[in-house]
Amino acid sequence: MPQTKRLGDTTERISRRDLQSERIRALGRHDAVAVDAGTPISQVIRQMQSAASTSRGAAIVTREGRLAGIVTERDVLLKVLGRDVDPSGPVEGIMTADPETLTADGSLREALAMMEHGHYRHIPIVEDDGAVVGILSQQDVLEYVAEAFPQEILNLPPRPHQKMEKEEGG
Repeated sequence: MPQTKRLGDTTERISRRDLQSERIRALGRHDAVAVDAGTPISQVIRQMQSAASTSRGAAIVTREGRLAGIVTERDVLLKVLGRDVDPSGPVEGIMTADPETLTADGSLREALAMMEHGHYRHIPIVEDDGAVVGILSQQDVLEYVAEAFPQEILNLPPRPHQKMEKEEGG
């Protein structure tokens, strides 16, 4: 697989039109927390907690090296907390099985459409053969857009419709 960019690398300025066709590989890649099918729910939650700053709130579940499912913070909140769920039970009980995926050659447009239509915050990124190579989150997209258009993002007023009553410093 060609080298993918890591988050935090400087983004070359691109046009708004080119942004939609930008390949996912250009956005960088987050390595996902990966667990094997059959892993106890409590262990998956602990791994997600310990990798909270890098995992983007999701864990990939694999079976024989291939994607079997995904567990997100939302799954934990809606399917575990306040429910009669055995924390020693297998992760398959709370994961989303066979989630939609994209390859690193998928476009930002495809990723955003998939996120919007499926109400996803995370999309597993796989090779053509199904091997998991990372995870794309909404946060990754936001960071990329902010990096690609720093002047536009950083110079926005807190409330774009708001008009200042006095000039700054006056």
